[in-house]
Amino acid sequence: MDFTESTALDAVLDSFEDAADPRVREILRAVAGHLHALVRDVRPTLREWEQAIGFLTAVGQKCDDTRQEFVLLSDVLGISMLVETMNADPAGTESTVLGPFHMVQSPARELGDSIDLLGTGTPCVVSGTVTATTGEPIAGAEVDVWQCDEHGFYDVQRPGVQPPGNGRGLFRTDERGRFWFRTVVPSHYPIPTDGPVGRLLAAAGRHPYRPAHVHLIAGASGYRPVTTHIFVASGPYLDSDAVFAVRRNLIVDFDGSDDADEAARLGVTVPFRHARFDLRLADAAATP
Repeated sequence: MDFTESTALDAVLDSFEDAADPRVREILRAVAGHLHALVRDVRPTLREWEQAIGFLTAVGQKCDDTRQEFVLLSDVLGISMLVETMNADPAGTESTVLGPFHMVQSPARELGDSIDLLGTGTPCVVSGTVTATTGEPIAGAEVDVWQCDEHGFYDVQRPGVQPPGNGRGLFRTDERGRFWFRTVVPSHYPIPTDGPVGRLLAAAGRHPYRPAHVHLIAGASGYRPVTTHIFVASGPYLDSDAVFAVRRNLIVDFDGSDDADEAARLGVTVPFRHARFDLRLADAAATP
């Protein structure tokens, strides 16, 4: 059969028929079908297709141990949040994007430790509980947290300024499912714009900013882990997050306090701020 515009898709789909895994075959057929439909719709020139290939090549070349440009691309196109939304369990805490700055090994810390290794910025305490959807507290649950500093930078972005592990910590809940740690109030910040994704945003006339937030991953044996954020209420960009990750229920008041006795009890100085956020984990056997 001649390969023509009208026969092209059928030829490609037929080539997947011998795939041993039916799910692989299903995905390949769907991807090919959508891509062929896209090309027939926009009818790119040869030069435009070369530019598209060059863009994806540049995205891959920008990836390294501390920068994941493909995650960033998925984020700004809303794909990361779409996948999270499709796979979320409605009974658990709402999930959001992982983002490009998560490290596989956050430093293990004790409850109440500070993840701020610089001693700058507005002191803050984040506390909460991890429970099952039934309300039962989960003891020993892992809570992995990471955030930028008060200037909007993660440790991996400024290795000469921030020590490794700044703004990161891996905690375990106590017997009542509680967790708490000290930190600083994070800032809003722009996602990296020095790569192909930044050029894409500029071409689209979009800003690169994310509202101030703290990332969390909570998990425990027998439960589905959840990746989420808490967003600082009243900050900028809550209504135009560059990666579409803001959810109303994840916007949290970081209440200010001048109470010296409470500050001493929590191990911070005045004035400080306190954010409270509870996490619910769905049963691992539950269908999303």
